Amino acid sequence: MTTQAQDNGFCCADHSGAANVAAILAAAEARARATGARLTPVRRRVLEILLQAHGALGAYDVLEKLSAEGFGSQPPVAYRALNFLVDQGLAHRIRRLNAFTACAHPGQDHRAAFLICESCDSVTEADAGAVSAALDQAAKAAGFDLARATIEAVGQCSACREAAR
Repeated sequence: MTTQAQDNGFCCADHSGAANVAAILAAAEARARATGARLTPVRRRVLEILLQAHGALGAYDVLEKLSAEGFGSQPPVAYRALNFLVDQGLAHRIRRLNAFTACAHPGQDHRAAFLICESCDSVTEADAGAVSAALDQAAKAAGFDLARATIEAVGQCSACREAAR
């Protein structure tokens, strides 16, 4: 399990530090090339904004940053880039927060669970392979064809837990 890293503003160890951000961006670019998708300057910048965020960001938070940098101020600018990143597996939508977070492992096809701190709204991406397998099995037993599932768990991150002591 990863923990929030308050000192550098990243939500979890997988996003922490410039080296990891650079590695995630490189993996995202490689994935986009492999799928024939284009990581335009706006899309890349949105991914960078998500990587630099503490927790997940709403579309209007992303738009505000893009607008300040001259990328445009209309909501479709942010929504198109965010939807592209989600569709390409480079970001995830956190439904509980109506927000987005960068994928910690964009070079890999995987199932993730999102651990959301109810105190600070930080989001940590965790492996959900076993949980997803159990959900697939339950759906199959019920005669249900599962198209997709988002696993979101709410609790308290270690930094907020420590601060409360």
